[in-house]
Amino acid sequence: MKIIITGSSGFVGQNLSKYLIEEKLEVFSLSMRNEKWKSQIESGANAIIHLAGKAHDTKNAAKPNEYFSINTDLTILLFDVFLKSKAKDFFYFSSVKAVADTLNEALTEDVEGNPQTPYGKSKFEAEQYLLSQTLPEGKRLFIIRPCMIHGPGNKGNLNLLYKIVQKGIPWPLGAFENQRSFLSIDNLCYLMKEMLKDKSLASGIYNFSDDIPLSTNELIIAINEALGKKAKFLPINKKIIEKAALLGNMIYLPLNSERLKKLTESYVVSNQKIKSALGIKELPLTAQEGIIKTIKSFKNKK
Repeated sequence: MKIIITGSSGFVGQNLSKYLIEEKLEVFSLSMRNEKWKSQIESGANAIIHLAGKAHDTKNAAKPNEYFSINTDLTILLFDVFLKSKAKDFFYFSSVKAVADTLNEALTEDVEGNPQTPYGKSKFEAEQYLLSQTLPEGKRLFIIRPCMIHGPGNKGNLNLLYKIVQKGIPWPLGAFENQRSFLSIDNLCYLMKEMLKDKSLASGIYNFSDDIPLSTNELIIAINEALGKKAKFLPINKKIIEKAALLGNMIYLPLNSERLKKLTESYVVSNQKIKSALGIKELPLTAQEGIIKTIKSFKNKK
């Protein structure tokens, strides 16, 4: 099986490419900056996995049109070439943020999209275009909506939490109670392999997440476990923390409103649809195991 991957130099792309190669699949990297990228697709492939895109900028420094030119326009261009090619399957990596920025209950695939940011809107517009097109007989379209992805080599909020725990600083957000879904890169790669293998899987939208959500406090406990430490919590009043985050918006402190929201809001994503479709009861790694593996990679990094 020949698989073409865009965005193969990114965190997900590097890990997925390596994983699929280890599974004895042919993997080819596609750069849409190369003028001959269309001919690479036309030369033949079983599947195209479109990972390339502009990630959400938590500092809000990116211009809105940058998201649409990359996440929407390039996706449309690539999909139109796919429709005329011999490739059978198209995987578009969208995001749960294409549907909702905040949730009151677990996110399922049938929730109507209402993105609030340029990032989410650009992903949603790409989804809408793909879904509006008529698929030729024998072709399939899969829209993947992952939640927060992590794993060895990943940087982001987990890295921030790791640094806090590593320094022995008591967790100051202990007063916040939440539930949040994560996605280990191992589980992502496993699901992609199973989808590629399953020729009876129906086209559609599929959420990717670990099986069980974690609270941020549980996350802190898992990080401490990975470091061989005992978790310390400092339940500072929520209002004081929120005021500190507002200050962080103005003078670029490690904690700002966007990051506070990511760390303390509830955002639960259901993965039941993809597991049911593939006949999977449980993913290879639990949420805690995935977090511990990621944190240990920070610890072992020189």
